[in-house]
Amino acid sequence: MSPFTAEYIGTMLLILLGNGVVANVVLPDTKGHNGGWIVITTGWGLAVYTGVLVSGPYSGGHLNPAVTLAMAISGKFAWASVLPYMFAQMLGALTGALLVWIVYRDHFNRTSQPGLQLAAFSTAPAIYNPVVNVLSEAVGTFVLVYVVFYITGAEITDTHTLIGLGSVGALPVALLVWVIGLSLGGNTGYAINPARDLAPRIMHTILPMKGKGSSNWSYAWIPILGPFIGGAIGALVYLATK
Repeated sequence: MSPFTAEYIGTMLLILLGNGVVANVVLPDTKGHNGGWIVITTGWGLAVYTGVLVSGPYSGGHLNPAVTLAMAISGKFAWASVLPYMFAQMLGALTGALLVWIVYRDHFNRTSQPGLQLAAFSTAPAIYNPVVNVLSEAVGTFVLVYVVFYITGAEITDTHTLIGLGSVGALPVALLVWVIGLSLGGNTGYAINPARDLAPRIMHTILPMKGKGSSNWSYAWIPILGPFIGGAIGALVYLATK
C-alpha cells in the first residue's frame, strides 16, 4: 500500500467510526441515542486506534494535517510530502463523512434539530468565544503532538515507523486522544484535526437532508487554525526539550 493510499484509508476509517459514534449518540431513534460523552470520546479513541493500526505501517499513520505539519517542522518528515499527505487526509475524511451519512441517512432525515445533524459532521463550541475556542483547539492539539513525539521515540526518523508499526503504537495514541476528549473536549468538541472538521463540514453543505440548517462556516476557521497552531508549538517545544 502506498503512503497516500494508507493516509486516505486510515483517515476514512477515522471519520467513519468517529463521526459514526457521534451520529449514533445524537440522532433520534438510533440504538445508541443519548449514550453520552463517554461513549463519544471512547468511540473517537477507538476510531483513532483503527485508523492508525491500518495506516501506520505504510504511511506513519498521521491522519491529521496538524500532525503532518508538526512532523515536517521537527525534521522527521519531508516537506515535499506534506501537501500530498494533507490531500489524502482530506479525501479520506470526505469519504468517511459520506459513509456516515449513507449509514444514518434515515436518522438524519428524522431529526427536527439541524444542530444535531451538523454535530454528526463537524464541531461547534459549547460557548462561542473565538479566542478561547482557538486556544482550546491549540492546547488539545499541542498535547496530541507533543506526546506523540514521545510515543514514537526521540530517535525515530523513518516516516514509516512514526506510530510504531501497528497495534503497539496505535493503542497509546488512541488512549491519548481519549483522554484529550475527556479532559479538554468540553469547550469545542476537540476537533484537534483540520481535516476531521473541514471535510465533513463540506459534506454537510453538499448532502441532502430534511430540515438541514447552516453548516456554520463562520466558525469553521477555528478548528483549522487552532490545531495548526497547537501542532506547530508542540513540534517546537519538543525540539527545545528533547
